[in-house]
Amino acid sequence: MNTYKTSFFLLISIGLWASCKVTKPYQKPDLSVASAYRDVKISDTSNMAGMKWSEIFTDTVLNQLILQGLDANPDLKIAIARINEAQAGLRLSKAAFLPGLNGNVSVKQSRLAFPQGFGMISNSTQYDFGISSNWELDIWGKLSSAKRAAFAGLLASDAAKRAVQTQLIADIANHYFELLALDQQLLVTQKTAENRAADADAIKLLFESSILNGVAVVQSEANYYEADLAIPDIQQRIKETEHALCVLLARAPSKISRTSLALQRLTYDLKPGIPAQLLAYRPDVQQAEYQFRAAFENTNLARASFYPSLSITAAAGFSSLGLSNWFSSAGLFGNIAAGLVQPVFNKGINKARLSTAEAKQQQALYGFENSLLKAAQEVSDALSSYEYAAQKEEKRGKQLKALEQALVFNKELLNNSKNTNYTDVLAAEQNLLTAQLKGISDQSQKLHAIVNLYRALGGGWN
Repeated sequence: MNTYKTSFFLLISIGLWASCKVTKPYQKPDLSVASAYRDVKISDTSNMAGMKWSEIFTDTVLNQLILQGLDANPDLKIAIARINEAQAGLRLSKAAFLPGLNGNVSVKQSRLAFPQGFGMISNSTQYDFGISSNWELDIWGKLSSAKRAAFAGLLASDAAKRAVQTQLIADIANHYFELLALDQQLLVTQKTAENRAADADAIKLLFESSILNGVAVVQSEANYYEADLAIPDIQQRIKETEHALCVLLARAPSKISRTSLALQRLTYDLKPGIPAQLLAYRPDVQQAEYQFRAAFENTNLARASFYPSLSITAAAGFSSLGLSNWFSSAGLFGNIAAGLVQPVFNKGINKARLSTAEAKQQQALYGFENSLLKAAQEVSDALSSYEYAAQKEEKRGKQLKALEQALVFNKELLNNSKNTNYTDVLAAEQNLLTAQLKGISDQSQKLHAIVNLYRALGGGWN
């Protein structure tokens, strides 16, 4: 008996040693991250991605909308359900390490004729009750690789959920700031329309006083209608943006409560940190790495399929041809066996499986590399967008002052001189409106840049 035990444990030890040779330990890919974002010198590891979204966005109405979205958004619920699915897959892979246990009860009726072709018939009834067990030993690391692949899949699902959450927060904030910008554009356009209506009335009085001709009257009216006709387009865009935001909040199309663009904080202390921190904060980058890790373990699994599987089977129970002595010692049986199963000829299935796994692993590696490149691009885009918006802001203020003065001077000349053309006033008004709308766009660009930078750095999920 001791000889059998020694042989058994020796076999297990050899299998464990061999499994280290068959499967390979995972190592994170050595992918280089750019030493710096474009045109930005960074030496501080302080990173705004580590801040809570409620610290970045100080508008309390926006914060309430984000909380509603995190609670009700369908995409986020789907991502959470996928985590539950991955957890079940991990439990399934762990269960493969345990022996299976089956029970059976059967009654079998037999009718035998002997010798064959003659009329001597015997009936018999066999009663069986027993349990059986089967246990596959992980001597090549196949089951361990499957478990590690399932665990990597779970981590990837969790990272995907965090990526959805980060994107959701950014989408809600961007839609909200877009609404504020549209509200401000609507106010400016309505005010412009009111001013042009007043101008048209003033032009009529000047015409009646023979100071201006009829051309100025019709031009002033056309100028008013041009501004007035822009109002429905802005109102339509407001409703469409509200409806898009309602989808993120899992609401039916409805009005969105909000504050104003003037109440938003437009100056931020940007802290992008160092590019290497993208690996720690960006959930989509983490997801790509976990997917590569799962593909790596699946390659190990395919490699282990070339080697024989060792299984231990056992059965015990009672079997009798009579009901009266079914559970007697005479009907008791039991057996245990161990066996190796090695495919001899399987039409190249294992080779094809390994080639497929290696190809998927290479695809996952490229996906991981691409996620890093995309992350660096998004951070650089957001930084430059904020920088250029800040540069325009100061110059835009000077431009608006100049255009406002030009409009005042043109109106004074129009009221006091017959030689002044109303076209000059019309051009001054249009230039001022264009500059005002662009100024709103500059403010909106800064807000969107902050949101996009926060998301690009991987903020919003912690």
